[in-house]
Amino acid sequence: MIGETLTTLLAGAVFGLALAAPPGPMNAIIAEESVLRGWQAGFKAGLGALTADLCFLVLSLAGIVAVVETVPGLRGVLFAVGGLLMLYFGVDAARGVRATLTQTETPEGESKGFRRAFVLALTNPYQIVFWLTVGVGLLTPGTHDLLAETQLGGSLSGILVVETGSPALLAGLFGGILIWITGFPAGLVATGERFETATPAVAAVSALVLCGFGVAFLAAAAGALL
Repeated sequence: MIGETLTTLLAGAVFGLALAAPPGPMNAIIAEESVLRGWQAGFKAGLGALTADLCFLVLSLAGIVAVVETVPGLRGVLFAVGGLLMLYFGVDAARGVRATLTQTETPEGESKGFRRAFVLALTNPYQIVFWLTVGVGLLTPGTHDLLAETQLGGSLSGILVVETGSPALLAGLFGGILIWITGFPAGLVATGERFETATPAVAAVSALVLCGFGVAFLAAAAGALL
């Protein structure tokens, strides 16, 4: 029993890391905040995205997130709102790049990374769809043998069993995300301190990623609403 719970916890952590690591608008904001304002600002931005996931978890448990699937046009509206926000934050990130090129010190001012990441995550249709599909599977009580469906399933069956719907899986999932939002900003700050040109480069890439996703979201909204 303890071994199965530990396996579920570790599997959840790996899954959380896999979800958090790929490039996207959330990591773009974390990167921008990290290189412009330091590790703490980047970590707070990550906490904003993590808090949004916790909200989606609560809404999924309450069955409210499923409303998105039943209300016609709502997903298109979410794409439009998310796209506009990403374009706005992308332009703001571009201004931060220019600030780093015209002064030697890191731009001052209160970090708004938590609020930006939180709002973007709440209006991110992909995040909502995740909790409508995969998230529901994670919350449904049961077990899943991760190796049973492989070619070696006969000999490895029962070795790597994950309990869905268990607190251990959810704890591991959010633990993995927490590891990423702690380590990713730290790595960026260390790189920026070692290579001065890295700071504006990372901020520029973050701005491009946000604008790119903004345009893509608006195109998806047009396809859904028109």
